[in-house]
Amino acid sequence: MSRRERQRRRKRQKGHPVRRVFVIMFLVTVGGISLGALAVVGWVVGVAQSAPDIHHLKPRDPGQVSEVFAADGTPLGYIASDILRTYVHNNQIPATLKQATVAIEDRRYYQHGGVDYQGILRAAIKDVFGGGKSIQGGSTLTMQLVRNVYLPDQIAANRNLKYKIIEAKLAEQLEQQHTKSWILTSYLNDVSYGTIGGQTAVGVGAAAEMFFNKPVWQLDLAQSAMLAGLPQAPSDYNPFLNPGFARARRHDVLTAMVKSRDITQSQADAADGQPLGVQHNTSYTFHKEQYFFDYVKQALFDKFGVARVRKGGLKVYTTIDLKKQQEARTAIANNEGQPGDPAAALVTIDPSNGHIIAMASSSSYDKTNFNFAAQAHRQTGSAFKIFVLMTLIHDYNGDPDQTYYNSHELLPGWLPGYPTYHVQTSEHSYLGDINITKATALSDNTVFAQLDADVGPDKVRDMAYAMGITSHLDGIPAEGIGGLRVGVSALEMADAYATIANGGYHIPPTAITKVAFADGSSVNLGDPPRKQVFSDGEAAAAINVMKGVITGGTGTAADYGCPAAGKTGTTSNYTDAWFVGFTPKLSTAVWVGYPNATTSMNDVNGLGPGFGGTLAAPIWHDYMSQASDGFCGDFPPPTHPWQGTAFVGQFASTGNSGSGAPGGSGTNTTGNGTTGANQYTNPNLSQQTPQSPPGTSTGAGNTPPPGFGNGHHQGTGGVGVHHGPHR
Repeated sequence: MSRRERQRRRKRQKGHPVRRVFVIMFLVTVGGISLGALAVVGWVVGVAQSAPDIHHLKPRDPGQVSEVFAADGTPLGYIASDILRTYVHNNQIPATLKQATVAIEDRRYYQHGGVDYQGILRAAIKDVFGGGKSIQGGSTLTMQLVRNVYLPDQIAANRNLKYKIIEAKLAEQLEQQHTKSWILTSYLNDVSYGTIGGQTAVGVGAAAEMFFNKPVWQLDLAQSAMLAGLPQAPSDYNPFLNPGFARARRHDVLTAMVKSRDITQSQADAADGQPLGVQHNTSYTFHKEQYFFDYVKQALFDKFGVARVRKGGLKVYTTIDLKKQQEARTAIANNEGQPGDPAAALVTIDPSNGHIIAMASSSSYDKTNFNFAAQAHRQTGSAFKIFVLMTLIHDYNGDPDQTYYNSHELLPGWLPGYPTYHVQTSEHSYLGDINITKATALSDNTVFAQLDADVGPDKVRDMAYAMGITSHLDGIPAEGIGGLRVGVSALEMADAYATIANGGYHIPPTAITKVAFADGSSVNLGDPPRKQVFSDGEAAAAINVMKGVITGGTGTAADYGCPAAGKTGTTSNYTDAWFVGFTPKLSTAVWVGYPNATTSMNDVNGLGPGFGGTLAAPIWHDYMSQASDGFCGDFPPPTHPWQGTAFVGQFASTGNSGSGAPGGSGTNTTGNGTTGANQYTNPNLSQQTPQSPPGTSTGAGNTPPPGFGNGHHQGTGGVGVHHGPHR
């Protein structure tokens, strides 16, 4: 070997250790990366395998607003809630809104299987170089739907790489179960679009109403683009709060749609040039039949609790008949529609099932939210005598035709224990011995005061309760002729009279037939339990008496030519006028009076004193002639005929020899065939100054106008001295 060759070998031997080090280092590096990659892959696979099966996850219920419907299915309005959501079906969502959402949120939506790996890689690089914060971006629409609806709260709250892997795994499972159309529709119904006035619009149905005050299917391209841009940052892009940002975001969406070839550039330019066109919502706040709507809402609160109702998702089907509502308002306006006229309220109940089919008043909701028909507690005058009549018939088997009392002035002291109780007619004309049938038709207070004392005020109170009166009664003698301390509502009176109309069964009044819940369950409320109070034969006896009120008594103004029964009522100083009556199909109560319960109706529209037969009966006539819808049938004969006997009480003329009731004049003054206006002095607490009793109004937060106190009658009935007519 030559010297030169030996030198070359030594050089190669010197360089080999260096190359070896580089080779070893390379091999170690490659191996480390491979092992690290394998470890990462293994970790990812492990995390993915630990993800729950989407079949075992219960979707979170995003809820919906509760909607109320009339009897014919007409929407009455929504019950207010913090979350506004109305589910809309796929075919109700404009194609432009779907395209805009995909273009701006997930351009490759129709190409990936639930996970866009390119998008995730881009987002991961940004996150790695962005300071190591939690994983952001890269989510497909499917992954967002999983996050919003399917992931448990404890997983969704921890937004890290592990969470992202689980989200991706579930998104792929969801794509295997459902079509792209189903997933997109679900996303559009569950994503949040922003908050206005403390209410958040979830889903495009609510968003279209909140921002444009129109249903989603009426949105144009510009409006669709604006909505599609909101979910990424609802507060920043809110058009009411940041119109400049909203326009810029809409421009970005339109640009994305052009890139996706959903629209042309000219279409985008045209939409971009339009104003935002936002309009505050009224559909979620406007209610048809607002008084009735409030009544229904309170009934729901009472039945299901405020929390359950506020959560939403209810479909509430009610009993209200919109046609009869309009007929009621027309009848009221035609009789009490002039400036300065008293207020009026009307309630109609179907006697066969207790359904409230009309609840109307002369008031307007923008002036007062107090519901005269259901919340005003007023004295009834002689309309309350029917409870005395039914007590006579049912509790004592007393025949109104055979039971006689002497019509005469009842001087103070006539009733033991009530030294100041004084009952008279304003005309001071009396009819002598008359039977209860005639006394009912002519509304003779002196006769019914004696009858009430004989049958017992406590029994009269119990009968009123059994027939449907729910307001407090004191069980005092004056109540039988209408002297009520607290008063009752038109709703209560229509309900109580319906007990006679249907043959003796009390059925609690109901405004709701069915409530359907978001989970598919429902509750039937349209068939409330009924309780027999008296027989149909006893009811028929009362009906025969009450027919005479309309055909030849104080209520002739109510006669519209068809079989009907009822009773007038007028309170002291003409502060309240009533007519309550019924046919086989409808039971209707009409009240007329000024909201200030101390204001007298001395002369309304030249009609003279405000009797029930003068003011309330014409409204009843006009309404029932229309609401009866052509029905003119008579009451069916009873299946259990009733035959009563003459009732003999302490103050009765029947079976008694004498010149009148104790404390009476002993003589009978025959008048001109009518009793005129009756008066009495209340026997209870006669020395006290009349006061309105304490209490709070019922209903959905409504407050009474001045004069109604706290929802009770602010008159003198039952407390202090009370004079006035009661026919």
